[in-house]
Amino acid sequence: MDKKILLDIALEAIKEEFSDRKKRIDKDKWIVQYPWLKERGAVFVTLNENQRLRGCIGSIAANRPLIDDVISNAKAAAFGDPRFLPLRANELDKIEIEISILTVPKEVLYADKESLRQMIRPGIDGIILKQGNYQATYLPSVWEQLPRFDDFFASLCQKAGLFGDCLDGHPDIYRYQAEKITKNL
Repeated sequence: MDKKILLDIALEAIKEEFSDRKKRIDKDKWIVQYPWLKERGAVFVTLNENQRLRGCIGSIAANRPLIDDVISNAKAAAFGDPRFLPLRANELDKIEIEISILTVPKEVLYADKESLRQMIRPGIDGIILKQGNYQATYLPSVWEQLPRFDDFFASLCQKAGLFGDCLDGHPDIYRYQAEKITKNL
């Protein structure tokens, strides 16, 4: 199974927004050639420009066919990430697309912060943190910027809208892994 074609689909989805004729993507053609694209899947699409984040949007749960998740999240990363202005056509040749295919998240049952520290695998586990109505996730690749457990979780707590020491409140923690696929455009 050549998962690199997901990058081609993501690029087509982004280019479609710059095209006079919308609907460049022939999903049926892709699915006939790669039937596994109709299976449910969850992906994050990350766009980088000069090794700096330019957009990142994704799904935590596999609620739709993989092809639809890639198309939707590619367009959202390029044009709908509220942290960035929408991508412009003249930026396309400077963008690197990265797709992270997520495994099903599994709850981590832990007694306290120290037991959690022993269960989490930096660089391998992506984390979903939930407390009440607050939730945030970091992909496994975020460990590259925040390699220390305490820094990683303090930042994740803040991303969720909680205090940096929110682990003291014993939030629900889920972990998942991600298969990362990249390509320079």
